[in-house]
Amino acid sequence: MKGLVQRVSKASVEIDGRKVSRIDAGILLFLGVERGDGQNEAAELSRKVLTYRIFPDETGRMNRSLLDTGGALLVVPQFTLAADTTSGTRPGFSRAAAPEAAKNLYTQFLDLARISAGVEKVKEGRFGADMKVSLINDGPVTFMLSA
Repeated sequence: MKGLVQRVSKASVEIDGRKVSRIDAGILLFLGVERGDGQNEAAELSRKVLTYRIFPDETGRMNRSLLDTGGALLVVPQFTLAADTTSGTRPGFSRAAAPEAAKNLYTQFLDLARISAGVEKVKEGRFGADMKVSLINDGPVTFMLSA
C-alpha cells in the first residue's frame, strides 16, 4: 500500500462538476492499493499518515503530526500509484490490486483513520470515479509513504 502525502492549506475533490469533499489545512493523501495488501498494510499506513511529523512546531521544524495539529485528511483513491514504471514508456498495472479488493482496503483505511482522527476530520474521494482534485500544497511538502 502506497500513499502520496501532501501537506495542504486546502484541497477538494470535484465529480461531474460538483464539489464532493473539501478540507482546509491538513493532508491530501493519494492512496494506492497493491496486490497482496491487506488489513495490516491499511492499519500501518493509516498510523504512518496520521503520525508522520510534517507540520512545523513553534521553531519552524517539522515536528508535529496531523493528530498533533488537529488538521483534516482528504483521502483520494489513486490506483496509478501501483503502476510499474520500470521499463518502457507506458505504465503497467499488474501490481495494482483488483478493483473489489482495492475498494475494500480503501474503505478499511478510511474507517481506521476516522477511528484515530475523528469522523469529521476525514474526508474522501470516490472510488472508481473520474475526480478533479484541487489543492494548495503548503511548503511544498510531499512524501511517498508505504506499508
